[in-house]
Amino acid sequence: MSITLKQLDYFIASAESGQVSHAAVNLNISQSAVTAAIKSLEEELGVKLLERTHAGVRLTMEGARFLEHARVITGAVAAAVRSPLRERSGLSGTLRIGMTYTVTGYFMSKYYARFRKTYPQISIELKELPRAALERQLARGELDIALMLVSNLTDMEGLEQELLMRSSRRLWLSADHQLLSRSEISLADVAQEDYVMLTVDEASKTAARYWEQAGQKPRTVLTTSSVEAVRSLVAAGVGVTILSDMVYRPWSLEGQRIELRPLIEPVPSMDVGLAWARSRPIATAAATFRAFMSVTMGGGG
Repeated sequence: MSITLKQLDYFIASAESGQVSHAAVNLNISQSAVTAAIKSLEEELGVKLLERTHAGVRLTMEGARFLEHARVITGAVAAAVRSPLRERSGLSGTLRIGMTYTVTGYFMSKYYARFRKTYPQISIELKELPRAALERQLARGELDIALMLVSNLTDMEGLEQELLMRSSRRLWLSADHQLLSRSEISLADVAQEDYVMLTVDEASKTAARYWEQAGQKPRTVLTTSSVEAVRSLVAAGVGVTILSDMVYRPWSLEGQRIELRPLIEPVPSMDVGLAWARSRPIATAAATFRAFMSVTMGGGG
């Protein structure tokens, strides 16, 4: 198998932008070059990574899984090129980092463990807080940096941010749901079904915005702050939901299958990133963490 870093870079850029044309502009190359590289990558892997929609491209289930591996690979190479002989023993201090529930539960664990192994002399104070509390504590200097859903960020003037990952939102259904037979599914179709609404990390507020923009309203039969409860309820056929690929798992705790389908409307992604106060210099430990996450996720550091 001959997969190149260029193929991975083009795939990551297309997946994150949701548009091959946008990825080409950002990479300063032709759209045909991006398309050819991704097609070649799919042939090497033997799976479809991206599916075309009227709004651009979306990750397939296999694409969502491979995206994580691609980021790790490109991040590891970037780290090796940037500082192959870097002396880490002198890097110490305390890192006060805040996270939101979704990031803590479904994103951070492996990166947190890897950072601690890489920088064992940096002491970490970790807080899990709602978005509003994170913004307040960052502004007051009570936290050095936050790993959060930057797509929910409100203090755009007081806080800097760096995007790490975009996670597409798709429709979750039970394995025997009648909508699975449709070639295309719209929000109007979903509005006719019982709906399970997640509330944690402002999920319901985000949902309200894109439902309203589409001129539709979900027929909510149950609200819960538990992602696992949503998973079980959807799998059991109580209702459907729209959530991000980051929190998706194909099976409920009871062992029932959950299917995914894209929607024809452009539903906004759930964006994970870093945030820190604009008004003060970023602390050394926080700057180290920022660079580590940026490089690990395939960014520039």
